[in-house]
Amino acid sequence: MTFKLKLLLFCVTAFVFHSCNTAVKNNKTLTESLNHFPLDSLLTKDQVGAAHLPDEIAPVDAPFDMPEFKKPVFPDLRVSIADHGAIEDTKVTQIIQSLIDSVSDQGGGMVVIPKGKWKSGRISLKSNVNLHLESGAELYFSGELEDYRPAVFTRHEGVEVMSLGACIYAYKQDNIAVTGSGTIYGPDEGSVRAQMMTEDVTEKFVPIDKPVSERIYEGYNGSSIFLPMMISPTSCTNVYIEGVTLERTAFWNIVPVYCDGVIIRGVTVNSVGIPRGDGIDIESSKNVLIEYSTLNNGDDCFTMKAGRGEDGLRVNKPTENVVIRYCLAKQGHGAVTVGSETAGMVRNMYIHDCVFDNTGVGVRFKTRRPRGGGGENLYYKRLRMNLHGTAFKWDMLGQPLYVGELAERMPPRPVNPLTPQFKNIFMEDILVEKAETFVKIYGIPESPVENVKMDHIRVLESDKLLTINDANGIEFKHIRVRSSDSLMNFLDARNIKFNDVIFYVPGDTLIVNKQGDLTKGIEFENSPNVIKQD
Repeated sequence: MTFKLKLLLFCVTAFVFHSCNTAVKNNKTLTESLNHFPLDSLLTKDQVGAAHLPDEIAPVDAPFDMPEFKKPVFPDLRVSIADHGAIEDTKVTQIIQSLIDSVSDQGGGMVVIPKGKWKSGRISLKSNVNLHLESGAELYFSGELEDYRPAVFTRHEGVEVMSLGACIYAYKQDNIAVTGSGTIYGPDEGSVRAQMMTEDVTEKFVPIDKPVSERIYEGYNGSSIFLPMMISPTSCTNVYIEGVTLERTAFWNIVPVYCDGVIIRGVTVNSVGIPRGDGIDIESSKNVLIEYSTLNNGDDCFTMKAGRGEDGLRVNKPTENVVIRYCLAKQGHGAVTVGSETAGMVRNMYIHDCVFDNTGVGVRFKTRRPRGGGGENLYYKRLRMNLHGTAFKWDMLGQPLYVGELAERMPPRPVNPLTPQFKNIFMEDILVEKAETFVKIYGIPESPVENVKMDHIRVLESDKLLTINDANGIEFKHIRVRSSDSLMNFLDARNIKFNDVIFYVPGDTLIVNKQGDLTKGIEFENSPNVIKQD
């Protein structure tokens, strides 16, 4: 062997040894970095939710102006349905309603549902009345349509109609409350559930060219109705809901519609296995505080809505100034969801110090081309997630079942008043313990998702990394993600910045798949990962 050949072999061996040693050191450094990423102060599931409700309401600190929230004050008058002829296991609707009316007429006070099993039809709250369910009280709502007539003004999936309303309803009232540690049960099996509208999606079934007063669905002669919600104050001010447990809903659970000044705290909502069994839906309402609540639902848990399509644009009322804190989302399609009814806009929402445990999607945004509006100025901070779906998901296309060919991404449609948009969304200090995918963004070509900033996020386990379609100005900073997959997909994605982002993937190598003529400006700074173009 010649001297030159020996020298060459020595250099190759030394290079290989150095490379392997460097790789081991880098891998160790990456692991240490993941383990020591500072998010240890986040709350756990044993520190949030209804079980930890404090007596007083702490001041609200939000990145936008919010009013001061205080517990309501009611006069000392207190009456119990048991003292006015109510008998357990019989329908006591008229007794409850007459007491509510009487107490309100006298200036206000408390109507008490005592311990026991009570049956009722629809109840309408009146100003300055606190409907209080004592410990052990169980209020069961009827499953028969006759107990929800006549039709009342309500909003069903973002469209105004005259129908059943809610089990506990209120319209244009002030200073109302539902409190206590009792349990409220939704409608039994009966004509209510049997005659729910299933013919089409709501906006196609309801003739929105007609005045709302003529959109009447009371279920006579076997005709379709819109299911009642559990608690739905409508066009009310100063609404307070505390402590109660909700079970067996027919539809959405707690739904303030067109309300100003809403406090929901310490509630427990169970609806797993019930289709469209949302937990709390804030519908075109403002100045809302939700805290220390536990939701375990058959659909989305905490949801922000603002009307659907053309009818929502006609009303044009946003959901705005909402704070959600110290809450626990358990099972549910999405822990915190914006949409899909977004016509009036959802803006100024701040969720912090919450835990999502065994939820589907963590942070969810959904709308459709013909829904209008969208969401902006949305803030998420100090969250802990354990998920079986995607951690952060935007879906602006939907499914053909609901919007037909508009669910097809291409071609770009002309921008019009029904074109939705999501923009100005900020997330920081978030721990994802487990997720199926880190990020999925499905914007629409004519209205890409814009200006999303994600900062200080740690993902301990994720099956897949990310897909970003039709987005502009997405920034990832100080993020650590462990995933069994190395693939990143970009389609017409522009100005996507990764700064101090480390992906713990096989071989520490990212496979970047770029498609679309508009894809540009995908940049990685301060990243030790090897980048390969697919």
